[in-house]
Amino acid sequence: MSDIFTGTIPALMTPCKADRSPDFDALVKKAKELISLGMSSVVYCGSMGDWPLLTDAQRMEGVERLVQAGVKVIVGTGAINTASAVALAEHAAKAGAHGLMVIPRVLSRGSVAAAQKAHFKAILAAAPNLPAVIYNSPYYGFETKADLFFALRAEHPNLIGFKEFGGDAAMTYAAENITSADDDVTLMIGIDTSVFHGYVNAGATGAITGIGCVLPREILTLGNLCKAAATGDVKARRLAKELDTAFYELARVDGGPDLVLFFKHMMVLKGNPEYALHFNEDDKLSPSQAGFIEKQLVLFDTWYAAWSKLDEVKPWLA
Repeated sequence: MSDIFTGTIPALMTPCKADRSPDFDALVKKAKELISLGMSSVVYCGSMGDWPLLTDAQRMEGVERLVQAGVKVIVGTGAINTASAVALAEHAAKAGAHGLMVIPRVLSRGSVAAAQKAHFKAILAAAPNLPAVIYNSPYYGFETKADLFFALRAEHPNLIGFKEFGGDAAMTYAAENITSADDDVTLMIGIDTSVFHGYVNAGATGAITGIGCVLPREILTLGNLCKAAATGDVKARRLAKELDTAFYELARVDGGPDLVLFFKHMMVLKGNPEYALHFNEDDKLSPSQAGFIEKQLVLFDTWYAAWSKLDEVKPWLA
């Protein structure tokens, strides 16, 4: 059941039409392009997909369109109430999606463990045949610890893993206290700054990525290197660290509140004009933010163009 949560998985953004409604044709086109390059599946609709800004009906349509296009889809269940989250999970199962990313309860009683347990249980029970991972993120105001995870897994065998967004220390906690106890429990890297640490030091089986939408071949190359480094390959470890370090300034925006704004801007710079607009007209980068990320992208592209021509790098290129 855990095969869907392996490899490199882009967290899709939702492109907009001129009227700022979702452009599902462009969504499907990008998903198929990323899969053709070597991504194992896609996530829709997580934070990158702007789930708080879409209606449940829009989110469901996006899932349906992706499934109908033959794309393997992991569905985000973020919602402001449990009933909506359950409806999204039920729809994911009926539509033929391949997995669930179970997001904590927000706003109402979000810090209460008992409330979160009930929320998680309702989602897992709504789609018992879909493999699911808990999405752990400090931005949601609640961190799932080992006792809650295993209490849920004891009653819901479709809970097969953990997606950790909290950074290196949180990834280490998950590996030490949750995922290393059982080979059937998988750890997913959930933030772009922890790809090296997650694969090499924490035993992650895959990475859900934002920057991978912008630089898919480059992030796939990083995955190749990290997986080899995790087996003890000395050269791969050195090269993986070089690439991970070069990625840092682009990857770190994944951990901030403007992540979608940054990644959409980079998508436009990479020749994807359908990502120019946001659902809220006032959501935009400041001129300084835009200038900064533009310079960082040019710097990375220049470095990578030279680095990828090195003979020792070529065997690992995606």
